[in-house]
Amino acid sequence: MDILGWINQAITEGTIPFLIRQTLIYAVPLMIVALAGVFSERSGVINLALEGIMIFGAFIGVLFVRLVQQWGWFEEAYKAKDWLTLQGFSLMTMGVTALLGAAFAMLLAFAAINLRADQTIGGTALNLMAPALVLFFVRILANQNTLQMASGDSAGWFMLKESYFGFGVGRGVNKTPSMGFLGQIFVNKVYPVTYVCIIIFIVLAIILYKTKFGLRLRACGENPQAADSLGINVFKMRYAGVGISGALAGMGGFVYAMTTANCTSNGDVAGFGFLALAVMIFGNWKPGNIAGAALLFGLFKCVAASYGSLDINGDGVYMLKEIGVSAHVYRLLPYVITLVVLAFTSKSSRAPKAEGIPYDKSTR
Repeated sequence: MDILGWINQAITEGTIPFLIRQTLIYAVPLMIVALAGVFSERSGVINLALEGIMIFGAFIGVLFVRLVQQWGWFEEAYKAKDWLTLQGFSLMTMGVTALLGAAFAMLLAFAAINLRADQTIGGTALNLMAPALVLFFVRILANQNTLQMASGDSAGWFMLKESYFGFGVGRGVNKTPSMGFLGQIFVNKVYPVTYVCIIIFIVLAIILYKTKFGLRLRACGENPQAADSLGINVFKMRYAGVGISGALAGMGGFVYAMTTANCTSNGDVAGFGFLALAVMIFGNWKPGNIAGAALLFGLFKCVAASYGSLDINGDGVYMLKEIGVSAHVYRLLPYVITLVVLAFTSKSSRAPKAEGIPYDKSTR
């Protein structure tokens, strides 16, 4: 089969739309959480607690969804398949997780800025505390090890489907046509929160590099003494950086739980927080590079999760499944790629000069 024929068949069979959709699902949480690390470290505070904040954000998001379902606020919208109202529900949940994620990150900010504690140890402590705290509350609230939605599943409540727009409805000769190639990629079986996160990523990247606030934040991570001499409050800017970082990581935790874990929380996010740190370092603390790195890791995550259903040649043979490689090898792939990439790129990465160094006004 020639390359054009393969591409045409892959489009027709849905392989390429599926790969792009799934890659975005895995890449977007990495992008937003890696940007969380950038805001914290550009202000001068190392945030190793991204994993812990993601775990906490996932728990808060699932708990909020569960409570709202029990209260029946959006039950009519769910029954009527009012997708626009349900997306408002998901946005409201994202806001709640962002607020509480920022609050949780204040533990790190207080220890690092006011107490001048070792930031690596502080972040590690939060990473250890978050899953224990989440599992403790899950056991109390649900009497089991996993907190789930009160009714339905994540796809039923929050995923867009082409049938909502009149495509692919009916059976046989009465069935309406399906969406085209772009519709299958960007509309059908897509979580709109993915696009919300991309918009947030772009807006915050512009704020970081094109505004007075962003310049001051970056100055505090490069030379806080010089920033202080110009009247910039280093402590406030570092608190702002860690707060934004916590909000983004908490939001990223919920987006991860919604899109890849069927809106459940069990004190685990599959190492996405640490992967986001690797994406941040690989991307050299620059949003554009981070987006590219996240897409690369997202692709490998997609292959690891769905290798058994990928018909690469469009011939009905699932080659990645048939070659006899253990499933554990595919699951290891994203993390092995992370180690390899970091081994070759970490030496050329340039971190902010003052990150990890507690600021002392008396030193110049």
